[in-house]
Amino acid sequence: MRIEQRGSLQAMQELEGRSDEELEAETRYRAAAQAILGARAAERYDSKEARAHFQRALAAARPQERLHLRRMADASLALAERRPDDLKRATDRLGVEGPTKRQLRGLWLVGLLLPPSSAGVVARVRGILLLCVLIVVVCAVAFGIVTGIATAAGGLSLDARIFYSIILVLIALGVLIYTGRRRQRKAKAQRAEQMAARAR
Repeated sequence: MRIEQRGSLQAMQELEGRSDEELEAETRYRAAAQAILGARAAERYDSKEARAHFQRALAAARPQERLHLRRMADASLALAERRPDDLKRATDRLGVEGPTKRQLRGLWLVGLLLPPSSAGVVARVRGILLLCVLIVVVCAVAFGIVTGIATAAGGLSLDARIFYSIILVLIALGVLIYTGRRRQRKAKAQRAEQMAARAR
């Protein structure tokens, strides 16, 4: 009788669909579960939690799985700490499809506006100031669009234009969040498939 011993990395695709609570309770494939939790924490830009999960994953992994998990940890921590250049190099070493130039530019912008806690006080203050400027610019653009439409339609009061400008900003923000999350889910599913295929 041949007994097939499946490794933790091969179980990742199966574990991807589980909740965080189920992954925390996983004992058979603890390394894979902790690696998934680390990747999820990195997507929330929580580098401290991501690092802790990957440390537990490495402690639970078999020796032949540790190199792959270290590379996964490097890529996830580069994402969590908003380091686009390091993320590109880490995904290349991992052997998975790396982020596009547009995604890397987006990560750079997020790092500029919302730097990690390790970036220092100056970077964080600069991020707050840039975020305030960005909000003002977005609101001004929305107000300009509403004013232009209102002028063509016969005019609106200032209060009405401000109200519709806020509605326009909220709608645009909702669309961006929806499309961003959909792309993120798709990219995560592709990464999981690539890693599972690589682990076979």
